[in-house]
Amino acid sequence: MNKTQIQVPEELFRELRSFAKQREWSLAETFRRGAELLLQVYPEPPTAETTTWTPPTSGKVGWKGMSASQLRDAAFADADPRLA
Repeated sequence: MNKTQIQVPEELFRELRSFAKQREWSLAETFRRGAELLLQVYPEPPTAETTTWTPPTSGKVGWKGMSASQLRDAAFADADPRLA
C-alpha cells in the first residue's frame, strides 16, 4: 500500500467526510473505493497509432489558373446541355 497526500476543495472534503461517516468508512477507504469506481467506469484510452493519418491526394485535384467560367464549363462538360 502506498501513502500519498492530495488536495481537495473544502466543500468536496465536507461532502466526502459526511459520506464516509454515514457508511462507517475511513476517508482513505472512501477515496480508494472512488478510485476503483473510476477505473471500472472509464475505459482504457485508445492506443496511439504509430503513423499519423493524412488525407489522400490526387494529381487531378486543383483548379489553379482556371477562371470561374472555365471551372463551370469543366464541371458541366458531361452534364445535360439544358443545365449549362
